[in-house]
Formats: sequence, structure tokens, C-alpha cells
Amino acid sequence: MTDIKHRTVKTNGIHLHIAEAGEGPLVLLLHGWPESWYSWRHQLPVLAAAGYHAVAPDVRGYGRSDKPREIEAYSMKNLLADYVGLLDALGEKTAVVVGHDWGSAMAWNSAALYPDRYRAVVGMSVPHLGRSPMPPTRLFKTMFGDKWFYILYFQEPGAAEAEFEADIPRTMRTILAGVPRVDSTAEAVQAKKKGDKFLTGLDTPGMLPAWLTEDDVAYFAKEFAGSGFRGGLNRYRNMDRDWEELPELATVKIEQPALFIIGEKDSGRAFAPVDPMKQLVPNLEELLVIPGAGHWIQQERAAEVNAALLAFLKGLPA
Repeated sequence: MTDIKHRTVKTNGIHLHIAEAGEGPLVLLLHGWPESWYSWRHQLPVLAAAGYHAVAPDVRGYGRSDKPREIEAYSMKNLLADYVGLLDALGEKTAVVVGHDWGSAMAWNSAALYPDRYRAVVGMSVPHLGRSPMPPTRLFKTMFGDKWFYILYFQEPGAAEAEFEADIPRTMRTILAGVPRVDSTAEAVQAKKKGDKFLTGLDTPGMLPAWLTEDDVAYFAKEFAGSGFRGGLNRYRNMDRDWEELPELATVKIEQPALFIIGEKDSGRAFAPVDPMKQLVPNLEELLVIPGAGHWIQQERAAEVNAALLAFLKGLPA
């Protein structure tokens, strides 16, 4: 198996830790919350073996990358600038950008706003939503009313950090292997009320699913023991700022070849519809729904995701 190498790269005024493998055309892999480069452990060697330079950074605020304190440091504009600067640091004019969860939003927006730097885009689990008709937190309050919703809970600085950091191994085990955080149909989520915490009412699984090992959970827990949760949570606290700063996302189209992959059982499907994406992404080549898969798609169903990625990459213009 191809070795995964690690180094630190300076970009956009900060230092990003990257994991990389292989040589060839650049494929940039962006993770979501609460994850790290390690979420792409099954993709890096496979892409490298197929003749690509696969690079998975720890997004700012995570793992071994820099962790600015200010909330506004985690705006979408700042994050996208990190990746353009990373391409420059790697000496690459263009890349294929691939993202999962928040990384998917970053990938779509990178392709939309920097079309000369990204020749194709793959999103996983989160479709391209463009720009909501009102600031996101106001939209969520309208949608959920008095019901508990995790993104609104995340808005208060320090609250979720204190909860998650009180027992990081339990936090990671529960989030990765337990009831999905956005599964509004789950009894434990429906029972939540204002004032409850994220983990309130959620059981911590004793047995892990087949795709997740004890070593995997321990790795994620170690990463967050070092980084804390503030940086990742600050991404959620910039959603209204992004809405103000990037109005062009309401109309700009992603013209590059695109692929979208989602798990059949991804609970985000309930409030993040896919159909509106088709108008904003006219060259969406495929919308792949993997039967039986949940949210952590590239970890849960690595073989199927890798096959889809390789087929998409091989079909791109040289």
C-alpha cells in the first residue's frame, strides 16, 4: 500500500497540516465535522495507486493545523482562500476538489468561486445549496420553531465545546457510531427540547459498526484532545456571515464536471434536498445514492466511493 506522508504547508497566513500520497494530477480532499484528514484514510492510497497526487489537509481549527481564536477566522471566504493558497504552495494551477459534509460545502463553493483553479468537483453527503432565501439561522428558526436543532445549539460560543471536551472518547464514539445528529425522525432527537445539549438522550454504542474500529475512534479522540472543538464549531457560527459576504452564491453556476455521492440513510437528506442543486450544477454527471449507507460515506463504504471517484476522475478531460 502506498505510504501516506505528512507535512505542514503555509497558506493564507496560517499553517495547514496535510496528509498526502502519490504523484500526478492533484486531488484535494476536504473533510467535515467532526473529522480530520484521517477521514480520507481509505481514499489517499487508492488515488495514489491510480496515478494521482491525493492531498487531505486538516481544515483550519482541526488536528495539527493552525487554530485561530477568532470566530470570523472560520468564514467560508477564509477557508476557501486556504485551499487556493494550498494549490499555490504545491505548485499546482488546478485540482479536482472533493469534499464531505462541511468539506462538501467548501468543495462546491471553491468550484463556484474559483472556476479557474478547480477543473472538477465531487461533493459527498451535502448537496450544493447555493444561497438560502434568508440568513441560515433565521431559516432554521423558521423551520424548527421550538424544536431542538443542533446548528442552533452550536451558535453559543463555549457551550458545545464544554460538552464535547468533557469526555472526548465518548463524544467521538457517540457521534460517529450513534444516532445521527440530524436524524429528526429518531426518538432521541425528537425528545430534545430547548436547553438540552447535543449528547442529551443519546446512547454511546458499546459495539462499533463494521466500518469503524476501536483504533479509528481512538485516533479521532486523540486529534480532538489536541485541537479541542472550538475551531470546527466556529464554522457553524459563520453561516450568517457567509450569507452576507457571498451573495453571488445565489446565482453563480458550477460549470465544471461534477459528481454527488450520498448514503441512502444519510439523515441530512430530510432537510437538504438535492433537486435544487441541478439548476446550479448543470454538468452534474451523476447523483449516486449508495444503498444502506449513512452519513460517514467515504469511511462506511470506502470501496464503492473509491470506485465512483476513480471512474469520475478517469472520465475527465486530460
